[in-house]
Amino acid sequence: MRALSIAATGMLAQQRNVEVVSNNLANMNTTGYLRRRPEFQDLLYQNIRRPGSTAADSGAIVPSGIQLGLGVKLAAVYRIHTQGNVAATENSFDLAIQGKGYFQVERPDGETAYTRDGTFQLNADGELVTHDGLVVLPGVTIPADAVDVTINQSGEVLVKQQGSVALQNVGQIQIATFPNEAGLEAVGGNLMLETPASGAAIVGSPQEPGFGSLLQGFLETANVNAVEEITNLISAQRAYEMNSKVIKTADEMMASLSNR
Repeated sequence: MRALSIAATGMLAQQRNVEVVSNNLANMNTTGYLRRRPEFQDLLYQNIRRPGSTAADSGAIVPSGIQLGLGVKLAAVYRIHTQGNVAATENSFDLAIQGKGYFQVERPDGETAYTRDGTFQLNADGELVTHDGLVVLPGVTIPADAVDVTINQSGEVLVKQQGSVALQNVGQIQIATFPNEAGLEAVGGNLMLETPASGAAIVGSPQEPGFGSLLQGFLETANVNAVEEITNLISAQRAYEMNSKVIKTADEMMASLSNR
C-alpha cells in the first residue's frame, strides 16, 4: 500500500509549507525582511514498465510505460528579493536601500555580515552601528560637535559642526551585491552571511551601476503580502487535509482486506 507512505510525504511537505508561511507572517513588521517561498520536488519513480522498452509479445516499443511516483519532498526555500515599501521615520540615521544591495556590518568574530535593515544609531564613540551594536562598514564616525548629519543618495556622510557653515565629509557608506543573492545564509538578527553559493561580495558605493541608492530618514518594510500569505496558508491546509484523507482511505482498504 504505497498510498500510506506517499500521503505521509505529502503531509510532511505541507507542514513545511505552513512553517514557511507562518514565518513570513510573523515577520510582517521586521525591517528589511525578505519573504520566503518553498519549492517542492517529486520523489523517485518506481518503473513497473519502463517507457521506451520493448513489449515481449509483439516487439513493439512501449509508448508510455508504467511509472508510480513515491511522493514529494521539500527541495528549497527561496528568498523573494523584491523591493519592500519604504516608510518615513524622520530619524537621521535610518537608511533604506532603493534597488540592489546590502549594508555591511562587522560581527564580534570579525566576519562581515550583510543586511537590508538600515536601523542605525551611534555608539559612545560616535560610530554608526546597528541596534545590536555592530559597526557599519566601512566605519563612519560622527564628530561629537556635529549639529546636523546628512547622508545623501550616494552614501556620502556630511556633517555640519558647531560654529561652521560648510558641510564636512566624514565618511562613505558602501553596500554589497552578490551574483546569487538567494545563496546567502540567514543567521537571524536580520543578518546574512556570504556562502560559496552566493559568490563573493561585490562592494561599491550607492548609485554606482548595479547598486541601489540610499534614502535617509526611511526604512524598508518587509515585502510580505498578508493576503497572499493567508491564501497560501489556506491552500496548504486543504492539501494537508486531503493527504490525511488518503491515509485514512488506505487504512480502511487495508482493514477490509484483513477482515476477510
